[in-house]
Amino acid sequence: MATQVEAKGWDRNQMAARAAKELKDGYYVNLGIGIPTLVANNIPQGMTVTLQSENGMLGIGPFPYDDQVDPDLINAGKQTISELPNTSYFSSADSFAMIRGGHIDLAVLGGMEVSETGDLANWMVPGKMIKGMGGAMDLVAGVKKIIVVMEHTSKNGDPKFIPECTLPLTGKNVIDMIITDLAVFQRPDHDSPFRLIETAPGVSSQEIREKTTAHYVE
Repeated sequence: MATQVEAKGWDRNQMAARAAKELKDGYYVNLGIGIPTLVANNIPQGMTVTLQSENGMLGIGPFPYDDQVDPDLINAGKQTISELPNTSYFSSADSFAMIRGGHIDLAVLGGMEVSETGDLANWMVPGKMIKGMGGAMDLVAGVKKIIVVMEHTSKNGDPKFIPECTLPLTGKNVIDMIITDLAVFQRPDHDSPFRLIETAPGVSSQEIREKTTAHYVE
């Protein structure tokens, strides 16, 4: 009889659910493209969180079913979304005034590389992916707390939490928390090193150490 292999680490939705635990009632939150969008499906029941999109929408509803899709309602990642009774629409200039003015409490972003000093690279791979940085540079500069959700290693198995970013930067010393499929790292302020505060199911601290070249404390 075949033995069942226990799941190891977090999948994409579980990573988003872990990020959702950092939400607080009354927060205004911006969700980046990719895994961060899944945070919207994991907001704790009874909690009021208002989602903001850079393209001019405040109060984003759940992802619509196929028969409910309105092609005019999209988020900054061009995904179709739904509106709520309290949804408001405004210009991109007003949207970025909210971000640059420090009115957004939390941003959850994807990452391609994160340095041990909190630098983020998430918008460009020279010669391969050049999509433009979108609102990421404004988000990391203007939002009160930045969480990065990403796979712990690249498809080639290379660490993504590293001593110094090799890709073009989105921002320097901007990240407060890192959530990967293997672990959670956090720092109390931008002058402190990241600390390993949680490991995913079935993952040892030794494995995390072997797959991480950045300095951190346990």
